[in-house]
Amino acid sequence: MRVIAGELRGQTLAAPRGWKVRPTSDRVREAIFSALGETPPGARVLDLYCGTGALAIEALSRGAAHAVLVDRETRPALGNLQRLGLGERSQLVRAEAGRWLLGVAEAPDPPRFDLVFVDPPYRLADRVGPELDNHLPRLLAPGGRIVVESGAGNPLRLDSLERLRQRRYGAADVSIYGQAVSR
Repeated sequence: MRVIAGELRGQTLAAPRGWKVRPTSDRVREAIFSALGETPPGARVLDLYCGTGALAIEALSRGAAHAVLVDRETRPALGNLQRLGLGERSQLVRAEAGRWLLGVAEAPDPPRFDLVFVDPPYRLADRVGPELDNHLPRLLAPGGRIVVESGAGNPLRLDSLERLRQRRYGAADVSIYGQAVSR
């Protein structure tokens, strides 16, 4: 696995064997960032269920200012962030993503993110979908995008947001969401 573009282009990303992570493949990351277009300079990124941190690292390499990476097991992402010198541009949060999201979204002045990546274990789509759908819209900056990777057999949907694009890549379903749908 490598960083595809930007200042860190070509740098290797470690995905340690034996860890329960399923890194987003280079091909899928390239397709995601191609669909998103240029990362706005100064963008704030949230990477839920970050695993190795590959999606947030790709965004940082392409010009994002800061990334918050959340996962129950942060060691795979920590190793990549430290090795690539991204410690000052990132915040690593060791927490269950849904609980962290609930606490942050219900804060009086929640942070806003320009780009949000959601890549939970495929088997959890049904369980985490409703809590993500309830809380993610509060954290999305105006004009921001949410990228959801889930299993093609059981795609995770966010009904409170407009799905702008959906593609399948083998066993992965990738959807890009934007502004809230009027109800």
